[in-house]
Order: sequence, then C-alpha cells, then structure tokens
Amino acid sequence: MDNKVIINTPNAPAPIGPYSQAVSVNRTLYISGQIALDPRTNELILGNITAETIQVMKNIEAILESGGLSFDQVVKCSIFVRDLRDFSSINEIYGTFFGKNPPARETVEVSGLPKDVNVEISCIACG
Repeated sequence: MDNKVIINTPNAPAPIGPYSQAVSVNRTLYISGQIALDPRTNELILGNITAETIQVMKNIEAILESGGLSFDQVVKCSIFVRDLRDFSSINEIYGTFFGKNPPARETVEVSGLPKDVNVEISCIACG
C-alpha cells in the first residue's frame, strides 16, 4: 500500500497504544477513536459530558486539519458512549461541528472506554 500516509499532529492527543491518530489512503482519512484528552496538558476532561464532547470534537478537528480536510468532508462517524442517557448532550455538541449535510453515523452504548472516559468518537473523511 504505497499511498498509505500516517497522520500525526501535536494538536491532538498522542496515541495511547499501538495505533495512529489517523491513516490516509486514496484521499480517505480514517481517524482513530478520540477521547477527551487535552493535547496541551495531557489531562483528561471528565465529569461534564458537554466539555468532554467538545474536547473530543476539537481533537477530531485537529486531525482533520492535519490531513488537509474539514468536518464538511466527514462521511461517517461512530460514537461510543458509556451511558445513552448522555446522548442528547453529546448529540447537541456533535451537531454544532457539522453543516446542514451531516455524515452517516451510529451510536453505541458500551460498558467501558479507554481511561474510563464517557464518550469516544471515530470518523472517516474523504478529500
């Protein structure tokens, strides 16, 4: 796969395992799940689902920009949440990052997420 490009930006959290922030192949950017880790301080944003979701989306935005893309080019998102009762708050913040043509997505309640966060979001964008 000669056209595989690893995307890594200091404006998003460094991977906490053996994976890349994102991988670009044939003008498609696959962004790994992002959690509410502030890349400047390396501190988790926890306790408030709104603040947590905002940080997750800012991390995704930084990776998109590093790959030369924007939220307008996101075609698919996956949202993993520990408690679906938080969905409306997550959805409200998530929606502010997309225009009138939002991507496809699914939302799944899970029993646990890395570092005990409450939400993780991954996405795919095409340039």
